[in-house]
Amino acid sequence: MSTLGIVIMAGGRGTRLKSARPKVLHTVGGKLLLQHVIDAALTLAAPADIHVVIGHQADLVREAVGSTGVHFVDQPEQLGTGHALQMVKAAFLASGITPPDNLMVLSGDVPLIRPETLVTLWTTHQREGASMTILTAIPPSPQGYGRVLRQASASPRVSAIIEQKSLSAEQLAHPELIQEINSGIYVFHSTALFHCLGELKNDNSAGEFYLTDVAALLVKEGDPVVAVAADSVNEVLGANTISEMMHLDAAMRATTAQHHMANGVTIFRPDTVIIDSAVSIGPDTILEPFTQILGNTSIGKGCRIRSYSVIQDSTLGDNVLVRNGCILDNAKVGDGALLGPYAHLRPESRIGENAHVGNFVETKKTILGDGSKANHLSYLGDAVIGKGVNIGAGVITCNYDGVNKTVTTIGDNVFVGSNSTLVAPITLDDGSYVAASSCITEDLPAGALGIGRSRQTTKEGWATRRRAGLAASRSYENL
Repeated sequence: MSTLGIVIMAGGRGTRLKSARPKVLHTVGGKLLLQHVIDAALTLAAPADIHVVIGHQADLVREAVGSTGVHFVDQPEQLGTGHALQMVKAAFLASGITPPDNLMVLSGDVPLIRPETLVTLWTTHQREGASMTILTAIPPSPQGYGRVLRQASASPRVSAIIEQKSLSAEQLAHPELIQEINSGIYVFHSTALFHCLGELKNDNSAGEFYLTDVAALLVKEGDPVVAVAADSVNEVLGANTISEMMHLDAAMRATTAQHHMANGVTIFRPDTVIIDSAVSIGPDTILEPFTQILGNTSIGKGCRIRSYSVIQDSTLGDNVLVRNGCILDNAKVGDGALLGPYAHLRPESRIGENAHVGNFVETKKTILGDGSKANHLSYLGDAVIGKGVNIGAGVITCNYDGVNKTVTTIGDNVFVGSNSTLVAPITLDDGSYVAASSCITEDLPAGALGIGRSRQTTKEGWATRRRAGLAASRSYENL
């Protein structure tokens, strides 16, 4: 069987973005441009067979996607697409590794490319016995793109690739006759490619070696060069400006929303809802307008996410209600839980089944057990809270002493009265009770009552005398 390796071009600077970051490390659809392309490539090849060409800020690119296991090929000088493949050829020679029979070349800034399209490109290449197979597209306007000319309208065979600046006067006058554009995505037979790379010239205004020139060399030698069109031009669009990048982001998010709605998710005003590409959502869940579901979030069945909530890298069980304006970051929420409005679940918050985290409650690195409730104005940090616990309004776990973070442990069926302060490290055993407005600094045994406040003093008539004195003073000042 013919073998396939994949080369991803990711060495460019992206000067038109006006950004300090490499182009391929910008984000669309909640994922790096380059990560989208790597994910598509991984459907056809193992990480060891994927070679990412890096140049501009190469260390940042390595760090960003190194965990995928792909190989990297350095291109210290960015002298064109042909030069990038020359670096790949040199890397194979230096390593002593036999190149695969074929190499697919992808662009690191084309995030909408579908695995299905790459499969079609690869199978066409094999079926036609081609030395080079070009993925093409037909946009509404081909202005600015290189055009692909076929030997005949119904033939897969290509006679030439012509850059925009090289079009004849007749071709410019009748653009409808040559609308098929070159996407910059190819499959090559490796032997044919490596032979042609040595013959590339850089006698052009940019002084670069162009991979498109390989097509002309192969056609001249009589080697088969074929083309196959993508189903949608959006698949092959790159991003050279922030505006173009946001166009890709909008297209990707619209597709993502349609995918979820087709699988039983109700999305009101999908144009206002942001869902990242890695998100999973169960059927019968409802997303209200202006919600954001980000990162590697998983939402179960029958949930409702109300407007203005932002959920990132979190897991929600079934039948969870997230009221308006909640923020979740790396949290886990059990079935039937109720959150908000305006709750903030910070990293490592674990909310049990049927638990309540209510108005303006903040949790951080806290476990709230099944059926427990913290309904109002509380901060729960570094706490382990059991089942059936009631946390009153304004309760605070004091987890930080200026040097160390320490844990508050609360057993099952504990009642913590409103406006209480729990100074960690501390343990409240099962069934204990904290009186309202207490400052608790010692452990409570099971079933005990803890009171940590001064005794009330009542001075009869003090307020009346105070008001009278103030009134007399004002009268004297007005004389």
